[in-house]
Amino acid sequence: MKIDPSKISTSITPFAMIDEHSALPQEQEILFTMHTVFRVGEIKRTAENSRLWEVHLAITDESDPQLAGLTDRIKQEISGRGWHRMGKLMLQVGHFDQAEELYNGLLKKASHDSDRAHIYHQLGWLKDNQGEYQQAVTFYEKSLQICKKILSPDDPELATRYNNIGAVYNNMGEYSKALEYYEKSLKIREISLPPTHPSLATSYNNIGGVYNDMGEYSKALEYYEKDLEITKKALPPTHPDLAGSYLNFAACYEKMGDYTAALKALKNANKIQEKTFQEGNQVFASTFSWYGRVYRDLKEYLKALDYFEKCLKIVELALPEKHPYLAITYSNIGDVHRLMGDYEKALAFHEKALNIQENVKCNPLECATTYMNVGETYREMKDYTTALTYYQKGLKIREEKLAKNHPDLAVIYHNMSKLYFSTQKYSMAMKYVQQAVEIG
Repeated sequence: MKIDPSKISTSITPFAMIDEHSALPQEQEILFTMHTVFRVGEIKRTAENSRLWEVHLAITDESDPQLAGLTDRIKQEISGRGWHRMGKLMLQVGHFDQAEELYNGLLKKASHDSDRAHIYHQLGWLKDNQGEYQQAVTFYEKSLQICKKILSPDDPELATRYNNIGAVYNNMGEYSKALEYYEKSLKIREISLPPTHPSLATSYNNIGGVYNDMGEYSKALEYYEKDLEITKKALPPTHPDLAGSYLNFAACYEKMGDYTAALKALKNANKIQEKTFQEGNQVFASTFSWYGRVYRDLKEYLKALDYFEKCLKIVELALPEKHPYLAITYSNIGDVHRLMGDYEKALAFHEKALNIQENVKCNPLECATTYMNVGETYREMKDYTTALTYYQKGLKIREEKLAKNHPDLAVIYHNMSKLYFSTQKYSMAMKYVQQAVEIG
């Protein structure tokens, strides 16, 4: 590691030259104060040893305008004081176990309703990110009940509570409940916040997401446009939330079959993320997953597999081994292997997915998708009895959870008709063809 000494002399960061006290005086060691920040410059392998890397660092401090801007932004996004602020930071960087331990300790010592409401809310956020949705709802509801007692009906904090409960129900595939809570949140925010506030953009984005999941794509795009309009005005051009807005457009366009528009939105999102986050950050997982879906739709299976595997590499490191998002990724990889004709690999990945989806509380519609993928695999293997078993499992969930005109129902009806045609049960095949046609 090399440090530019010319920068040290002009910095206001305390340091001490300790080379004469060091066991290795030739290294010219310098002792810096805690929380010293360096800008990373060139990184290269040393000529003498290819296993060693040389990193050039330039010291910086509060006088650096970029560092000052970053610090101000972090202060805005991670508010609070003392241990509460530390807990927020732990959640932000994904240290969930440490955060849970901290918040449980704070809850035991809490003496005011406002503190308890905040801690329950943070524990709900934590459980949501761990994929433990039922526990998340329980903590969020405890926070909401306290807030309804101590806050006015149009307080923005109440909107946040409604919004987060809606998000959990959306993750669980309970879209009517999600929409109910999201709309309560939006109603408060439209009354209490200025028209370009980022929280309003969040509400529009979330409602758009529910309509997207419900298959009402034109409504989804309407709300996504409202979100993007505010986000562009309210946030810097490299803010992660702007990347999130583009990802939502990509997801919607992919389902509508507009793959050119989907890829354009994905490139916009990825461009922002590459400027903002280090390689391998968890935010890239969703982007890579959507790239994989689009390329799968375009029948570019090697590209699709590459992106799904990039996604898997990230989520296996970042998430618990039973997290629902891991199951989605396994299922996507399995489906690409099916499309490439490697049925053994396809079934192996689907088995991994179902091992999670059948044993933890997750969005049942994601489990239905895996059942459908397994059914398609067995159908192509001409094992029609097993295929029908999995199709029926997937169909049961989708008919219970989706509106009768949802496009995903048309997909499963179409697949059922192919199965019955293959087994020469033509009346059943025509029944499902008719149901698919009625949806359109």
